[in-house]
Amino acid sequence: MKILHTADWHVGKVLKGRSRVDEHRAVLRELVGLARSEDVDAVIVAGDVFDTSAPTPEAQSLVMPALMALREDGRDVVVLAGNHDNPHLFDVYRPVLGALGIHVVGTFRRPDRGGTLEFTARSGEPVRLAVLPFLSHRHVVRAAEALTGTPAEHNRGYAERFAQLSAALTAGFTGDTVNLVTTHGTLPGGRFGGGERQAQSIFSYYFEATAFPPTAQYAALGHLHRRQQIPGPCPIWYSGSPIAVDFGEERNTPGALLVTVQPGVPAVVREAPIAAARALATVTGTLEQLEARAEELAETWLRVVVAEKPRPGLADIVREILPGALQVDLDPRFRPTPARHRDPGTAARGPRDLFRDYLTATGRDDPRVAALFDRLHDEVTGEATA
Repeated sequence: MKILHTADWHVGKVLKGRSRVDEHRAVLRELVGLARSEDVDAVIVAGDVFDTSAPTPEAQSLVMPALMALREDGRDVVVLAGNHDNPHLFDVYRPVLGALGIHVVGTFRRPDRGGTLEFTARSGEPVRLAVLPFLSHRHVVRAAEALTGTPAEHNRGYAERFAQLSAALTAGFTGDTVNLVTTHGTLPGGRFGGGERQAQSIFSYYFEATAFPPTAQYAALGHLHRRQQIPGPCPIWYSGSPIAVDFGEERNTPGALLVTVQPGVPAVVREAPIAAARALATVTGTLEQLEARAEELAETWLRVVVAEKPRPGLADIVREILPGALQVDLDPRFRPTPARHRDPGTAARGPRDLFRDYLTATGRDDPRVAALFDRLHDEVTGEATA
């Protein structure tokens, strides 16, 4: 059988105040097209479907049709909750989407109550799929233990309990079935995608690769946004995200995984890049250098480091040159150095003179700014201009 493994959609993500609805729509359309063109038998969405636990109606209106489209032609579709998702909302979806043949698991379930799915793939193989949605350490490590143990002890306890849950869900794996595991979380040794999300992952609780049994042909993971394989008793893969969620991930290659598997044989994995979302990039240069690259960067979201002396309206000029500039920073070489010592003689000088000295010292000398200061100063103090 052939599986499309994807995760970390983060639908509803806003980048520096800019909506990415159109990008997510295109990404989901490309994933559906991949499922169709590769004629996959099953789709696993390994968590973080949404970017927040309270997804907007707009975000939900993108995800639901995509899941139904993935279900076309009798494909089995399995969706589990990640740490960004609301597990209880997923449990609300469960009976409705379940009636359409889409398996949704928001919270941990016993093997006989939806924790281990059993179905026959379109290709004819019997399948057993153990599903472990994201497990919060607060629900795994008891409050009393959290008060007395060390962080290392808490993490060991979390990893041990995760292994116990995995063992319970995979106990029924046999040699004549396709045995799969899917979960959302951190494995030690995994490479992070970088950026704003990295801090959330570095300090999260982790489980060990040994939690997956050698009887499994494949483990489909979500949470780390960089596509990668983790050494272990069976093939263990993070699919990565199909869209770079922030500038720390600009060097990632968004995509998914195509997995071919049969009973008793380790899965064969093929990477499938997803190109529908706009690229993210950090660029540095003078205004002239940035303008020379404007055409090249027209379809890219940008973090711009401008190598110019600071002056009023500089960020606006950059955005006129590069409309995709979502963040404009000043090159550290041109940042003003704050004065460390105050000249005692300045105490006798007036606010207008001191402000003009500040503008000159910081490279922001502009008569318009000085005039604006004068007007504001007069409004506050009640003084009349000469």
